[in-house]
Amino acid sequence: MQTIRDDLTGALRDAGFARVEVRTVLAPAWTTDWITAAGRAKLAAAGISPPGPVTPRGSGPVPLSLGPRRRAIACPRCGHSDTEEIAAFSATACRALRRCPACREPFEHVKEI
Repeated sequence: MQTIRDDLTGALRDAGFARVEVRTVLAPAWTTDWITAAGRAKLAAAGISPPGPVTPRGSGPVPLSLGPRRRAIACPRCGHSDTEEIAAFSATACRALRRCPACREPFEHVKEI
């Protein structure tokens, strides 16, 4: 996170801002539910399946049921709803690699966090 902070500070100073303060706030924890409808539409337009709603976890941080969550993930290209997971992790840990049996195209799915 320090590298991101340094990059942001440097870019803002290069843009003419003399005083820059970057604050890191870790609570509340970020969730994919915060992605706006416009953001989800942009992900889909880029060929990335946006996340579904986050499953409520009750009062604690660890869900009582740790089994896999099953739901239909639609292909962002053709809309086919019965896609298959190729890999649980893709370019980052928060994305999974999937494939559509209808159009045969692979795509990334942003996991619900």
